[in-house]
Amino acid sequence: MPRRLTTYIQLHRLPLVFVLFSLVFYYTLAYQLERTDYIKLFTLFAALFFFSWKLIQFEKWNFRFLLVSGVLFRLVFIALEPHLSQDFYRFIWDGELIINQINPYLSVPNTLIENLELPISNARELYQGMGSLSAKHYSSYPPLHQLFFALAALLGGKSIMGSIIVMRVFTILADLGIFYFGRKLLKKLNRSPHLICWYFLNPLVILELTGNLHFEGIMLFFLVWSLYLLSQNKWQLAGVVLACSISVKLVPLLFMPLFLNHLGLKKSLFFYGIIGATSILLFVPFYHPDFISNYSQTVGLWFSNFEFNAGFYNVVKRIAIAMDEKPWEFIKEYGKIVPYITLITALLLTFLRNNKDLLILMASMMWLLTLYYMISTTVHPWYIISVLVLGVFNSFKFPVIWTGVIVLSYFAYSQMDNKENLLLLALEYTVVIGFIGYEVFAQLNKK
Repeated sequence: MPRRLTTYIQLHRLPLVFVLFSLVFYYTLAYQLERTDYIKLFTLFAALFFFSWKLIQFEKWNFRFLLVSGVLFRLVFIALEPHLSQDFYRFIWDGELIINQINPYLSVPNTLIENLELPISNARELYQGMGSLSAKHYSSYPPLHQLFFALAALLGGKSIMGSIIVMRVFTILADLGIFYFGRKLLKKLNRSPHLICWYFLNPLVILELTGNLHFEGIMLFFLVWSLYLLSQNKWQLAGVVLACSISVKLVPLLFMPLFLNHLGLKKSLFFYGIIGATSILLFVPFYHPDFISNYSQTVGLWFSNFEFNAGFYNVVKRIAIAMDEKPWEFIKEYGKIVPYITLITALLLTFLRNNKDLLILMASMMWLLTLYYMISTTVHPWYIISVLVLGVFNSFKFPVIWTGVIVLSYFAYSQMDNKENLLLLALEYTVVIGFIGYEVFAQLNKK
């Protein structure tokens, strides 16, 4: 063995052991885990969370080591068919529709599957895999999201696994982009560049984005890139890139009011115009008189029909039920209130905080998103990754803690009817809210 290699192994012996164990554990998560085996999932996730923390602690100035480690962890999943999420079936379905010139916003799978001449590869398998809930609704994914689906279907060679691998490559490239622009932005803000590794090595990110093929990473890539462009005063290009982020996932729309204070009235109006024009251009290929109605109807379901891993909502619902409210009626009324609370909070953060400083702007984004998820009826684990990214640039660590304890919500996956354990959810939110309180109190004492 070359002396140089021997010396390297001796110097990095313990981190290399952590990487080796992590690879084994990620492999076990990917290929040897039954969805119903929650104890195994929890144990593996907790161990991986510990290893990622120790790797950052020991190698925080060795970016090449951490970068290669993060890539290797992701490559473990490269040929995996996700088993903790069935969303990828709908992704491929929509992609197949687009490459066959069928608008995914105009017909639901339940109707299309009745067409015996439907030109979709693996149509029956995709239809059955996406589940009855997805099959009866129009597509809810914005246009740039759809472009990635179409590319996956086109490059996947009419194979479900081929399409999965293409999408997985997209998610890995997006994470590399976040690593690249995240480091550059941290340096620009005089923050330690190693902080981006709290995202890049986070097991929730690796499991949910690379493993389960959720596209938050691609949305966050455009968001971080846009914020980096803002740090360079390239706000016009930042507007175009931010529109791309919104056209992957609608989440960044929440941040729109915050830029008013950051850019000033005149610039912000042009900024909003650029975002609006770019977004319209991306939607134009899918336009149809029924598009707006169908799309808003589907998106609206997230506020009034679905519930999972909810925090504040679960507390209020229990009180409402005790007062003889009907759950299916209460969620619809509650869902109507959430957008107004979020908008009011966004306006308060816009006019009561000095968002001219980019760090403060990003902190405002983090707090707004945190509140939104705290009061939402549906908080899938991968949603919290957006809070994590924004938290990377601030001194708050609660987003990292949240990505760790959110594994408690996975208990529902082990139940045949996806029934949640409210005690576990209460523990999750108690830990997160408690840590938020601790950090806020500590910050106030510093002033």
